[in-house]
Amino acid sequence: MGIRLPGIVNAKKILRRSLSNVSQSASTATDVLKGHFAVYIGETYKKRFVVPISYLNHPSFQDLLSCAEEEYGFDHPMGGLTIPCNEDAFLDLTLHLNSS
Repeated sequence: MGIRLPGIVNAKKILRRSLSNVSQSASTATDVLKGHFAVYIGETYKKRFVVPISYLNHPSFQDLLSCAEEEYGFDHPMGGLTIPCNEDAFLDLTLHLNSS
């Protein structure tokens, strides 16, 4: 029996609208909608999310990007922006950004 947190469930529903329908291995730059960008989230396993560009204006997301820069620099092994945080923390942040 697992415990479900309503905030995480809502964030997953919100992000599901923004996620690319193409699998990570078959994805290309053409499957990112205009006004969005792809990020890879995770510490070991990287999961791809497509998020609105408007997130770049939020200080919380900018802090997350600064952390990614310190961890990975600008040489990303995935070929895209990689953010070193767990998926639940990212979902919580995106829920907060969507509600503000």
